[in-house]
Amino acid sequence: MTKATGAAGDPPYLRIVAGIRQRIADGELAPGDRVPSTRQIAAQWGVALATATKALTTLRLEGLVEARPRVGTVVAGGALTAPTRRGPASSSTPDSERELSLDRIVRTAIGIADAEGLAAVSMRSVASRLGVATMSTYRYVPSKEDLVLHMADAAFGEESYRADAPQGWRARVELGARTLWGLYRKHPWLAQVGSLTRPLLVPNLMVHGDRMLAALDGHGLDPTTLFDIHVLLYSHVQGMAVHLEMEAHAEAVTGQSEDQWMDGRAADLRNLVESGRFPAFAKAIGSFENGYDLRLDALFEFGLKALLDGLTPLVEGPGPSGR
Repeated sequence: MTKATGAAGDPPYLRIVAGIRQRIADGELAPGDRVPSTRQIAAQWGVALATATKALTTLRLEGLVEARPRVGTVVAGGALTAPTRRGPASSSTPDSERELSLDRIVRTAIGIADAEGLAAVSMRSVASRLGVATMSTYRYVPSKEDLVLHMADAAFGEESYRADAPQGWRARVELGARTLWGLYRKHPWLAQVGSLTRPLLVPNLMVHGDRMLAALDGHGLDPTTLFDIHVLLYSHVQGMAVHLEMEAHAEAVTGQSEDQWMDGRAADLRNLVESGRFPAFAKAIGSFENGYDLRLDALFEFGLKALLDGLTPLVEGPGPSGR
């Protein structure tokens, strides 16, 4: 079991922080190197997962480590010169606070969410990253809930549509769906914000929805059918995108890629296949020469084509051809 080098009276998480900080200072862990995952920390130091998580969070707030989607938690690029403060920045930083703005707060929060997931975003973590007092951020945004809405609106606003839209309803729908997919790819946490039953009512998401509805309009569809199709197409994009954030979170927590995770469960899969209880599953798995490669981008395109192929008679049947 590893022993940390912090003071004996420190809480366990601070002793872990001190130990990893020392490894970074000694050059044992260089910028870009993966640091132990929460599970590895829990095993090495003999602590609970919650304590391990708190230690990594503290290191992130100090700027020593950062979480990278599909990689895990690694030593930050400027870790060797990063300040090692244990709390939010002091309010005695007038220059930073004078430069503070809603846009800076939102963009900083988006950067945290992109790297570490939405759960890592808080008013305190944003303030720490900006080097200002936590209360300073509340002058621009009243709560985390409001901050997340601003984040989503800004993220959805990063892509717009040219005036010369492609011809035909299908090409326009494909453009809208792929534009949204690209935004979810860039910001995986977006799929965790809002739902079909409680949608995000932010202007820049409405831009994408309005484009989709305009592409489907004028084909004789009744209003309910028109909107149902719009919701179904959006749910395909968002539903696939949910797995982007889930996988990024799983890699950060376990330190394993999806391939590594599956390799570790090869025996479980083999037992299921050889049990004789699932003949169709066994037949499908047995037909692959090199195993099944789950590719979210390919599945997104496959699902979009299947949806549009199925919807074409409905959209084009009652009205003029959209092609």
